[in-house]
Formats: sequence, C-alpha cells, structure tokens
Amino acid sequence: MQLEMLPGSLVRLAFLHYESLGSPIAAKAASLLGSKDWVGLARLSVDPRSYTNPLAYMLDNSACTLLKKFKSFPGDVNALTDAAKQKWWDGERECYRSNERLTRYLPEHRNCDDRTDGVSDFLSEARKLVLSWIGPRPPELISGRHGPGATFSNRGRKTTVPDKMSGDPSLTPDAIWYLPQWLGTQWGASFAQTQGKFIWSRGNRYSTTEKDAKERRSIGTECTINVFYQLALGKALRRRLRNSTGWDLDHAQDIHRRVARESSVHGEFATLDLSNASDTVCKTLVKLLLPPAWFDQLNDLRSKFTLLDGHWVQLEKFSSMGNGFTFELETIIFAALVCIAVRKGGGAGVLGLDTFVFGDDIIMPTVRFAEVDPVLRFFGFKLNKEKSFFGTEPFRESCGGDYFAGQPVRGIYIKDDPEGPEDYIVIANKLFELRDKFTSLGYELSMKPWFHTLDQMPTNVRRCRGPKALGDTVIWDGDETKWTTRTRSGIRYFRCHRPWKMRVTPFSVFDASTVLACATYGVENYGTPHKGSLRREGVIPRDAVLSYKVGWVPYS
Repeated sequence: MQLEMLPGSLVRLAFLHYESLGSPIAAKAASLLGSKDWVGLARLSVDPRSYTNPLAYMLDNSACTLLKKFKSFPGDVNALTDAAKQKWWDGERECYRSNERLTRYLPEHRNCDDRTDGVSDFLSEARKLVLSWIGPRPPELISGRHGPGATFSNRGRKTTVPDKMSGDPSLTPDAIWYLPQWLGTQWGASFAQTQGKFIWSRGNRYSTTEKDAKERRSIGTECTINVFYQLALGKALRRRLRNSTGWDLDHAQDIHRRVARESSVHGEFATLDLSNASDTVCKTLVKLLLPPAWFDQLNDLRSKFTLLDGHWVQLEKFSSMGNGFTFELETIIFAALVCIAVRKGGGAGVLGLDTFVFGDDIIMPTVRFAEVDPVLRFFGFKLNKEKSFFGTEPFRESCGGDYFAGQPVRGIYIKDDPEGPEDYIVIANKLFELRDKFTSLGYELSMKPWFHTLDQMPTNVRRCRGPKALGDTVIWDGDETKWTTRTRSGIRYFRCHRPWKMRVTPFSVFDASTVLACATYGVENYGTPHKGSLRREGVIPRDAVLSYKVGWVPYS
C-alpha cells in the first residue's frame, strides 16, 4: 500500500495534527509519514520518565499515538503472525518451567525435600485468601451464556445466538460432565429434537487478531459448550469476589483510573502491567491456589490442547484469551499473590483498599514493590517495564488512563480507514477531547485538524452537533449556539447521525425449536423499521449496520 492509496483526507489530517503539536517528535512523525516509513511511524514512542512536565510529554506522545494502532499500514502480515506465535511459544516454555518449579508444592509432594518453607507458607496464605473470596466450591447449577465471538464450530458472521443453538455443538471430552445439565436446557432439547451431532475436539483452535500496527495477539477459539459454561463460571467468580470483598469488576476500571491519577501526584501507588499475562498462568499455580472443587470444574471446561498449524499442542498454561473465565481467574490469581506479598511487606494487602487488580492491570503500594516484584517473577510473570511505573516519576497508567502529575495525557488513536460520516464523527470527537486536555494544560491546540475532519462530512451531517453525553451520534461542540435542536411537548430533541438500516438475520431461517430456545434464553427480537411496523423479525449479527441517517433524538 502506497501513501497515495491511503485516504488523502487522513494523510492531510495527520500532517495538520503534527503541525498543530509543533514539537520535535511531531516533526519527526511528519517526516516518517512523508517518507512512507511505516515501521518507523508505528514504532515511534516516548518514555514519560524522560519528561519533567505533562505538557511537553503530551505534545510528543500525541504525535506518537495518532497512527500507532492503524490497522491498514502496509506490512508483512505473515511476519506479524509468526511473531505472535513465537510469543505464544515463549509463554508455553515459561509455563513449563513454572510447572516444573511449582509441582513440588502440590499436596501429593508434601514430603519432597526440595520444598522451601517460605514458599509453602506463602502459598498457604494465598490459598486461604482465595478460599475466603470464592468459597469452597462453585454453584451446583450454573446458567450458561453465549458470548458474541466465534467458537470452534461457529465462524464469520454465523456467531449469533440462534446460529450457535442451531448448529452442531462442539465440546472437549472432559466437558462431557456438563452434558446432563446442558440437555436440560431448551438449547439441549432443541438439539435432541433436530437429531444433531456433537463435534468432539481435543481443545481450542489457535488464531490471531489485530492488536496494533506492529503486533498481533494470540487467542484460543473455544468449543461452543465449553465456552457456554466457561462464561457462566467466570460470572460466578466475579459475583463471589464482589460479594466477599466488595471489589466489583464491573466498575473496577473507573477506580483504577482514579487511583492512577491520584498516584501520579503523590506517588503512593505503583501501576504494574504484565507481559503476556494470560499465556503465563501455568496450570500448577491454579491447582495450588484454588479450592479443589473449583479447580476440577474449571479444569474440566478448559482446553488442554490447542490446534496450531495442523498439530495438537498439549498446553502448559491453564487457559488463554478466548476462554470465558480467563479474565476473572487471572484477576483472582494476581490479586491473591499481590495481596499476600504486600502483607508480608507490612502493608494491609486488602483488595480495594491498598491493592487493586483488574485482569493483569495491578495497582499496589509503591513502597511494597520490592516485595511484590520477586513474587511475581517466582510464579512465572514478567513485568512490562515500558508500561509499569513504580518509581518517583510523576506518571501512572492503568486501564486506559494515562496521567502525568494529575493531568490526563493519553493521546488519541485512529485505528481504521474512515469510510463514512460516522467514522469522521468519531475522529472529530477524539480531536475535540484532545483539545480539551491541552486547554487544561494551558496550551491552545489548533482546530485545523478538527475543521478538516468536519470538511469530510456532508453539510447535513456537519449540522449534527451537541454535547458529549450523546456520544458519537453528534459532533461534540462546546458552543451551544452551533447545536441544532428543537422542542416538542417540552422535550428537547437534538439533530443526530444514527444507525438506520441494520443487517438482520431473520428467525425464519431457523427451525421452530431453535427460535423457542432463543426465546427462553432471552435473545432480543429486532426488526427492520418499515412504515411504522416490523417488516422482518430476527437477530442482529456482528457488523450489522448497513446505513446511517440524520434524525432526531430526545435529550434532557
């Protein structure tokens, strides 16, 4: 792909953005773009530790981030995929070493001479903590649920709930214990009525997905029945953690961002990020920390093999991204290890008080880093040094929030080629928000990039302006005189650009038993508007928006 093949409007926007920043790094970014050095532009970055004030850092960092995650950069996709596979294999090797190191601490090896008393005591305390959080065993009956993504037997657009319920379900041999419960569901009854067949698989299927312009992410595509109950157990773990500790993962990101912002001022807490976290949670560690009943059920539902390049690989990790309980499980594992390490160092080690964990995003007392770091390394985890901040630098980063001396300094990212007005609205709103951040730092960022983005939209769409609360259905504008509104029956309506026609998979393409199963499962029934009525009932698949329309929405 050559420069002239990229949307000219996007190239012009990038140059205007770099010009408005006016920093040396912005000038370098403009030079890289002009010379079509895609690799250099994707790798361009700055270290906040090298800066003494938030404005200087934000000027440079905003130049680096604009196209860092742009997916359409020309590049060798095969090379990126190979790099992702190499990282996956590195995780397996690390898990193998961790399993070898930790096996001696399993109950069946309690008489092993190679044990270290300090490690045994640490694991005992962490195990008791996990038990207090999630209880001795999972619920006897769990209500499975479907996720939005692909499964081992459902790919492409055929990933809606009725697609999954009407197709032949896939599962691993150890998940057979869930079949009696599954056959008692309406989904199972539909399967029996249609005389379908099971697709038995040794495990999940390896695949990669785009992460940013220079890296792809490895995931494991799970079997349908497995992930149905994996998601249920993940929800149960989340609920138990919330009920026992008050740590609610549904709202934890906001807390992480708040603590990170405050700590960028006083430095009380360190923000840690782990490299390749999900792929380095070894199976022995999970067995050591979880109550036996919990481990047995999670172990039955996880994939023990991955199909990679036509070969089945027996896994050393416990679960990967793509598994329905991986996020909750790794949160609990990391939280337990960090809490006990903090306690050993003299801190409270209480989740939600002085320890905060969301997946592999960890916040803990800065003064306890010397105790926490070796614990994480011993159990097979490696800090991402670029994204971990535990020193005196006035910068902290967590859950998508970057803060320098209390100021939000995260740049904006353009990930895809803008195609329609709806894409340009998103970009315009990102630029508007970025300008607000610079204004709070006393720097007036040029509005040329914002006006240029508006110029790419039809006139009737440019009139769709309003407050941030309406999201990307309107162009954010601080000047209320530019808002297009009208009032009816005392209600204020805003002119907006919203989805209009949707791709709908009609229920008529599925048999009656599948439709009944969907109804009992709670699948929402959508339709295509047609003269005030629903012309066609069904479900909306992924990437379903076909067109947008200028209309009116009420807002108080």
